[in-house]
Amino acid sequence: MTTAQTVRGYHDARFRGDVAAAAAHLAEPFSFRSPFITSTDPAGHLAGLPGFVQVVTGVDMISELYGEAEATLVYDVHTATPAGTQRTAEHFHLDENGKINNIMLIFDTAPWQSMAALIQGE
Repeated sequence: MTTAQTVRGYHDARFRGDVAAAAAHLAEPFSFRSPFITSTDPAGHLAGLPGFVQVVTGVDMISELYGEAEATLVYDVHTATPAGTQRTAEHFHLDENGKINNIMLIFDTAPWQSMAALIQGE
C-alpha cells in the first residue's frame, strides 16, 4: 500500500466512524497529539471517534501532500457545534511496515474552549 492509500484509508474510515477500518492503518507503537488530547495507543486514540463523528456534518479536503513515509492533510471539518467549521492540518508518519505510527493534529483551539472539558473527558 502507498502512503497515500494508507493515510486516505485511515482518514476516510475515521470520518465514516469505522473504528476497525481506521485502526487497521495504525501501527504499534503509536502516538497521537492534538491541542486537547494525547494518546500512545491506537485504541485510546480511537475511543472517542464515535462521539466525534456524531457532530461532524462534512469534511472538505483542501490539500494532500505525500512523501515516502509521511503525509500532511489540510481540510475543513464542518461540525454541528458552536465551533462551526474548523480548519485542520494533520501530519502523519508511517513506520517501515507502511502503518501510521504518529499523528500530529493542528487546529485553532479558540472555537472549542467552551467545550474543552467535554473533549478532554473531564
